[in-house]
Amino acid sequence: MAAAALGGWPAVCGKFRAARTLSAVESLKDPETEPYRSKYGARALLQEVKQLLSAAEEGGPERVLAVRRAVLEYELGVNHTDTEELSAGEEHLQRCTQLLEPHRLSPDCVSLYIQAQNNLGILWSERDEIETAQTYLESAEALYNQYMKEDGNPPLDPSEHFMAEEEKLTDQERSKRFEKVYTHTLYYLAQVYQHLDMIEKAAQYCHTTLKRQLEYCSYYPVEWARNAATLSQYYISKECFMEARHCLAAASVIFSQAGQVPSAEDIDETEQDQHDLPERKAEIARCWIKYCLNLLQSARKLLEDNIGKLDPDRQLELKAQRKKEEDEKEKGRKKAVLFGTSDISDSVLAMEEKVSSVYPLDFQEAREIFLVGQNYVQEAKEFFQVDGYVTDHIEIVQDHSALFKVLAFFEEDYERCCKMHKRRIDMLEPIYADLNPQYYLLICRQLQCELADTYYEMMDLKVAIGNRLERLDSHTVKKINSLAQFAIKYYELFLDSLRNPDKVFPEKLEEDVLRPAMVAKFHIARLYGKLITSDSKKQLENMQTSLEYYSFLVDYCEKYPDAVPAVETELELSKEMVTLLPASMERLRAKLSPCV
Repeated sequence: MAAAALGGWPAVCGKFRAARTLSAVESLKDPETEPYRSKYGARALLQEVKQLLSAAEEGGPERVLAVRRAVLEYELGVNHTDTEELSAGEEHLQRCTQLLEPHRLSPDCVSLYIQAQNNLGILWSERDEIETAQTYLESAEALYNQYMKEDGNPPLDPSEHFMAEEEKLTDQERSKRFEKVYTHTLYYLAQVYQHLDMIEKAAQYCHTTLKRQLEYCSYYPVEWARNAATLSQYYISKECFMEARHCLAAASVIFSQAGQVPSAEDIDETEQDQHDLPERKAEIARCWIKYCLNLLQSARKLLEDNIGKLDPDRQLELKAQRKKEEDEKEKGRKKAVLFGTSDISDSVLAMEEKVSSVYPLDFQEAREIFLVGQNYVQEAKEFFQVDGYVTDHIEIVQDHSALFKVLAFFEEDYERCCKMHKRRIDMLEPIYADLNPQYYLLICRQLQCELADTYYEMMDLKVAIGNRLERLDSHTVKKINSLAQFAIKYYELFLDSLRNPDKVFPEKLEEDVLRPAMVAKFHIARLYGKLITSDSKKQLENMQTSLEYYSFLVDYCEKYPDAVPAVETELELSKEMVTLLPASMERLRAKLSPCV
């Protein structure tokens, strides 16, 4: 019985097309009560097409029929996977690859075979069998490369096996569809490598995917921008700031296309994600903040001496070195990472020119990066407000504070440094005051330590300013003491947060709080030594308190030697002070004793 008797080949093709439309278009309108109604309808049509094909088998060439059957098995495999029937989906997809195996490198089979492998990869990923998924996807990648090397002509799209001759696609359209299939292979491989903690490989595949999506104009702007911004964070972790900046500039440019429908792919996204745009924009802004902050912090690491101050000799040396290297380096590396066609590249370049990607080596250069970061702080805060986004909002404020902290490193004027640290206090204290430690204990501890460290830093700066004066005036003395008291207050609040409900300090500290707690004890000891008083009795009390805190460190490390690596420098100085302080206190007591 021939297919003609059942309405002819056009009827078979019509049913096949109807099944695909049901699955891809109509299913989006299915009610929540019947989420798979259209998918089940498509499945029934595909089964009908399968029967019609069987009826036609006697009259047609075996090879053509095998490929058509493989197309149906593929469509049924995807259909079952979509309706969460993974075992049935796997069976159909395996049948598809078995039918195609002998001809998998021929132009009429290769695209379908790779798509079946991609979908088997996705299916095994959903089962959390990542290594199996990796095998299928790497096999798909290898097949694409082999085909391009040995043949390279645009292969048939699977849908063409159910088309009349005059409906067949142009070579250009075939090529575009085939490349999109391969882009999907790379996209899923990037995710698989990330799951397997092969981070470098994942980043490389993600970058290639993003480049190809732009090249073939096959992307959702919001999703593309989000992926590019996420990739920038990988480059930041590797201190590849030029690549990170390029990803972020491209993310900002492509994001601005959202809603303008640059490609057919964008239509679904526009309806779905329009209401998410402000949040996505704020997320990209946060990635820019991290970029500026990390670039400044990496520069500080290069420039600081062994006590954390700016080293002028190192600064001159790096400036000379940079002049020599800069041009060549940028030219060579740029080629490897560039995204997009020329019109996109121009917009990306304009975006990149707004912020440097080389280490700032003086205050002016650092300030320019700081200001860009600060603009993105305001942008991110517009969406992530305290009401509704407490944790996100606080993290953004902490990043803002960190930007001021690292900018202060580049500032040589102590008074201006103090003002920068005061800005940090002004932004952190109100947030801390409003937090309930019962619900936000970890954030409270972070803020206590940061506020204490900031007051400590300001106190040190005021002491340095005072040391330049011929004699300390009462205003400076008052300021130094006040800053020291505030630092002590916040360190003590942090240490109190470690106590149990009976207010007892833990005998052995947990690993995550060991260093912060020991540093807090060490700084309190030092702060009591910095308090200025003309009352010798009070001075003696301060020295005694200072000695107790230094002794805590020494005794703790004797009792728990595994704590030593966390506080080596502080321990060394504490041991020194535990030896020196009693003698100083004795001399002071002798002065206080009435002469006999």
